[in-house]
Amino acid sequence: MPDSAEVERTEDGRHVVVDGRRWRASDPAIPEALRQELVDELMSARRAVRTTDEQAKVAARGRVQDAKVALGERGHPWWEAPTDEARTVRITATIRALLRKRDGKSICPSDVARVVGGEAWREEMPRVRAVAGDLAARGELTVTQKGHTVTVDAGGPIRLARGPGFDA
Repeated sequence: MPDSAEVERTEDGRHVVVDGRRWRASDPAIPEALRQELVDELMSARRAVRTTDEQAKVAARGRVQDAKVALGERGHPWWEAPTDEARTVRITATIRALLRKRDGKSICPSDVARVVGGEAWREEMPRVRAVAGDLAARGELTVTQKGHTVTVDAGGPIRLARGPGFDA
């Protein structure tokens, strides 16, 4: 694929055109470093889809879906005001994609908020914490503060890590 500076875009910037076919563009409000992490995860997941193991293929397709939703390339269009459900879906996908990319390291909820909220990321923090709390209740996440397991209601900064039920 050509360099992103060379990719043809539609006039409104919402789609890229590759070989005459329109594809939804990534959300331009995602900070570059986080966008690159999500793109790296997407590429890794796409390579994993090529495996011959059917169970691994299914898991890899889920990874592709999460990365594309996090990037804004699937799911609710990033240029439209999202519903509460659409926000929850994108936050969940972003948490999963970043945890997979960082492979065993924890993530900061603010990174998730920056992906889904752009410059208004602080407004997304309560929802990110709520979604993280739901994932923690299901065993998919562990919420920590200074190395100790806490709930998302803990005051101050928290970190999110893979829980025992994380479906990596």
